[in-house]
Amino acid sequence: MGSINAQISTNFYSSSCPKLFSTAKSTVQSAISKEALMGASILRLFFHDCFVNGCDGSILLDGTFKSSPSVVSCADTLAIAARDSVSVLGGPNWDVKLGRRDARTASQAAANNSVPPPNSNLNQLISRFNKLGLSIKDMGALSGAHTIGQARCTSFRARIYKETNKIDTSFAQKRRSNCPRTSGSGDNNLAPLDIQTPTKFDNNYYKNLIQNRGLLHSDQQLFNGGSTDSIIRTYSNSLSNFRSDFVAAMIKMGDIKPLTGSKGEIRKNCRRLN
Repeated sequence: MGSINAQISTNFYSSSCPKLFSTAKSTVQSAISKEALMGASILRLFFHDCFVNGCDGSILLDGTFKSSPSVVSCADTLAIAARDSVSVLGGPNWDVKLGRRDARTASQAAANNSVPPPNSNLNQLISRFNKLGLSIKDMGALSGAHTIGQARCTSFRARIYKETNKIDTSFAQKRRSNCPRTSGSGDNNLAPLDIQTPTKFDNNYYKNLIQNRGLLHSDQQLFNGGSTDSIIRTYSNSLSNFRSDFVAAMIKMGDIKPLTGSKGEIRKNCRRLN
């Protein structure tokens, strides 16, 4: 189990930065109002940050976030922004534990070895999550983050052209119209991970999987006759179950190996070390 709760709490900045939450919420709302996909991008950043060396802001060394100089860490800024993104797009709200400090290093190799690629099979997905102390149930709930956002053609080309017996025919045809078979052609074209409501945080992602309309190979692996089928059915039938389990899994993921106390630093600029 790679989680450490020590020294992180929901009221960490209550004295040093009392307007933190209201400021963060208004900033996220403004960003999403200008570009709805921003919410999914922020949530994805937080997911990747936690998978790569724990939730320490290392993913942001070449990112774009700014926090209150020398007060609020980039890691905490990202955790709050991820929560607010979900909430603004119609998802649940929860209390975010704070007090993380920022890493002094960032590793592309660690990112490649930690974050599950879109061609992962179910066993590979389970293994990646288990290494971080996250259960199959956590994985099923966190995967619901794909109810928002988009993916590049290169991430789903193989699925829509080669997995003909595991994909809804009309869905595949629609996706092929914007993602040519030939590599190098339309590689950066985007498609929604949830074809129904790509900017609303709901449970349509799971309903799509049951209809073999998962965009990524790794998505459809969650409903393919394996150990996660029952979880997917539960969430497709119950939005409330998905929301509560998603919150629990997000809090658990946010507890993964945070730097606290005197470890790491509080970056003045999230793009670089102090």
